Amino acid sequence: MLNIQEIQQIIPHRYPFLLVDKIIDLNPGISAMGIKMVSGNEFFFAGHFPGNPVMPGVLIIEALAQTGAITFLSVPENKGKTVYFVGLDKARFRRKVIPGDILRLEAQVIKVKGQYGIGRGRAYVEDELACEAEFSFNCS
Repeated sequence: MLNIQEIQQIIPHRYPFLLVDKIIDLNPGISAMGIKMVSGNEFFFAGHFPGNPVMPGVLIIEALAQTGAITFLSVPENKGKTVYFVGLDKARFRRKVIPGDILRLEAQVIKVKGQYGIGRGRAYVEDELACEAEFSFNCS
């Protein structure tokens, strides 16, 4: 398990764009499971949408990508590098994410060739799929 300080030693993201609160399972270079506690105090709820707060889908995707980056960067030879998005495929949003939800973020690295790779992510609220996508990334 990784806490927020340990996560910040792996990826460069900081508030307000660090979207993973903890890692509860990690298989370096292969998979990770993270948690995002969705608070009503999140900056984006002020405008998305007033009176009907919904977490923007792009930020759910970002949280999944950060979980995937932690997976890839946990391999010793990738320490200190940065992972960049280069593509997104098969993104689907299945349910709204609202204040009070706990997002379970599951990411897998499914293919790597040099510093280029493809990953898959799924975000759940309890056992209900909220979002899924495939990511292409580059690491340098």
